[in-house]
Amino acid sequence: MTPVSRTEVTIGIDIGTTAVKAVAADADGRVVGRTRIVHRLHVPAPDRLEHDADQAWRRGPLAALERLACPEALAVAVTAMVPSLAAVDSAGQPITPGLLYGDGRGRVPAAPDQPLPPMGEAAEFVRWTARQAPGAAGYWPAPAVANYALAGEAVIDHATAYTSAPLFDGSGWNDKACADYGVTVDRLPRVEMIGAVAGQVRDSDTMLAVGTVDALCERVVAGADHDGDVLVLCGTTLVVWTTIPDARHVPGLWTIPHTAPGKSQIGGASNAGGLFLTWADRLLGPGDPTTLDPQRVPVWSPYVRGERVPYHDPDRRAVLDGLDLTHGPASVRRAAYEASGFVVRQLIERSGVPVSRIVAAGGGTRIPLWMQAIADATGRAVEVSAVAEGAALGAAFLARMAAGLESSPIDAARWARTERVVEPDPAWARVMEERYRRFLELGEQPSRVSAVPR
Repeated sequence: MTPVSRTEVTIGIDIGTTAVKAVAADADGRVVGRTRIVHRLHVPAPDRLEHDADQAWRRGPLAALERLACPEALAVAVTAMVPSLAAVDSAGQPITPGLLYGDGRGRVPAAPDQPLPPMGEAAEFVRWTARQAPGAAGYWPAPAVANYALAGEAVIDHATAYTSAPLFDGSGWNDKACADYGVTVDRLPRVEMIGAVAGQVRDSDTMLAVGTVDALCERVVAGADHDGDVLVLCGTTLVVWTTIPDARHVPGLWTIPHTAPGKSQIGGASNAGGLFLTWADRLLGPGDPTTLDPQRVPVWSPYVRGERVPYHDPDRRAVLDGLDLTHGPASVRRAAYEASGFVVRQLIERSGVPVSRIVAAGGGTRIPLWMQAIADATGRAVEVSAVAEGAALGAAFLARMAAGLESSPIDAARWARTERVVEPDPAWARVMEERYRRFLELGEQPSRVSAVPR
């Protein structure tokens, strides 16, 4: 391999739900350094999801940058999940729990006939946090905490800010809306365009670039840009986006702009991702997958903490259907991964879009059972991205924009690479049809959360 000039390298740091991932990449998107800093995910109650924000959002990115040991990198950009929020003191150190997507403290009541849940989860996070820490110096999401730790700049991008609507109105923080939620504009982070120069990393010559939401960073380096391309992001959250030529409305699904000009994406985020699958793995003992009979697998309705797209129902709970004495750990584990694959198929079918290809990205691509279950459930080959840390890689590309080496996120498509292609197994795909129908039936007859003492 040709030696890499350190002056060509940029860094992307991804604050994820269970770890901070960081990569250093050269001009061609080759990863020349990577690291992972694990942090705890706290679930103190069924409707709570939070981080120790100091550990995960401040110390984690600092440790990741130190471990990469790339002092001559031109620029670094941070990406993170949304929404998230913590109160910070005057030194930028979090003083409240870091609230995460789906936490009940961000719930906004929906009208009975409302097709999609109302926006405002991040704004409700602000309201709750301001009540807990009214004297805080700031109320910041994860990337602002990280950017301040790295460079003394509490800055976020427009996409992250938009998740705080109505506090952010597209042009800036809205004074009246902020007052309604108990905060003042000066205690919210600065908002800049993605890829802009935000500052300089402390004690270095490395620039701090403005990153963006993790799913957007994954998308720009995935190469799923043509009509009918389906991007499946296999992380703690399962995210499915299908590229379409024009925006369209489908009940239960989200439609958002694509980074490619004139195109949109339809789909959304599901809780049937790594959070569910890791939980299922922890429950089960070891099992021999080679002994599995394709026709002897139960059916999971996988919503252990409610569901986002397409049901938008935080009170929905999981069901394991058809379990009998012949099923062992391997069968139940296979059922869990099939459920995740069934969600992918369900969102694709609901979109009504003819599929041309499926691209899988994210840390879950390292799990062969997950990739095979998606292929078997959809009956389609799954092209697995070569870099599992796709969000961090996308952030590294945005850092190149700050360094003046790139002009548009669209050009990041040249960094897309396929590591392998997973074909559906005919012996499994055929018999899964009946289980998929049962999966859909369970979705129409959801189990509900039991009353939880407060």
